[in-house]
Amino acid sequence: MKGIILAGGTGSRLFPLTRVTNKHLLPVFNRPMIFYPIETLVNAGIQDILLVTGGQDAGDFLRLLSNGKDFGLHHLNYTYQEGEAGIADALRLAEHFTDGQKICVVLGDNIISGNILAAREQFERQSAGAHILLKDVPDPGRFGCPEIRDGCIVRIEEKPRQPKSPYAVTGIYFYDATIFDKIRRLRLSWRNEFEITDVNNMYLAEGTLTFSFLDGWWTDAGTFESLRRATNLVAEFGANKAPAPLAAEAAQGKA
Repeated sequence: MKGIILAGGTGSRLFPLTRVTNKHLLPVFNRPMIFYPIETLVNAGIQDILLVTGGQDAGDFLRLLSNGKDFGLHHLNYTYQEGEAGIADALRLAEHFTDGQKICVVLGDNIISGNILAAREQFERQSAGAHILLKDVPDPGRFGCPEIRDGCIVRIEEKPRQPKSPYAVTGIYFYDATIFDKIRRLRLSWRNEFEITDVNNMYLAEGTLTFSFLDGWWTDAGTFESLRRATNLVAEFGANKAPAPLAAEAAQGKA
């Protein structure tokens, strides 16, 4: 499985901080924001990673991350998004990189307390389709929000005014290779973007979308309020707790 981190966009909700840098390079407690999604993938055993970025500060990612040695990686891939037309538009740039393999996509401003190894293993057993992670939040209208009946998702709405559940679709997605065909079929939304929620609803219509609930805390960091929340959570509780086998290996390596 390959990993893709989407770290483009203008970060307009964090102006004026993002006038001088990409939002994913801003600090969250004691590390740059972009460190956290990379760790999320590495903790899930995903080593082949592509970073999608854009804007005038793209070169700063190279200076900061190099080839990923801070995360035990031998190589880190990069690609550049021209313009800004939504998550799905950025993801389409990864088609050549994925080479027909299953992928895990993480939005660059998403931070979790634990890990997604169990979700990865569940999706690996899935012959086709997609898998999303849900989390109960106080403000589901800020995100893609699922309507759930009898334990099944029947529809996902993007930023609904009247959410039909207390759950948010987190910015962590697992897809098979048909994702790119689905992106090509998308039409611009009312927000003038190619929405990842529309892609998820395509999988739902096929009957191949599965989901699970994310353990521990989760937050984005794309607004001042969520950036503060992320910093406080990381400072108090830490983030990206490695799965037990990986943690044991790390401990042996330090011994």
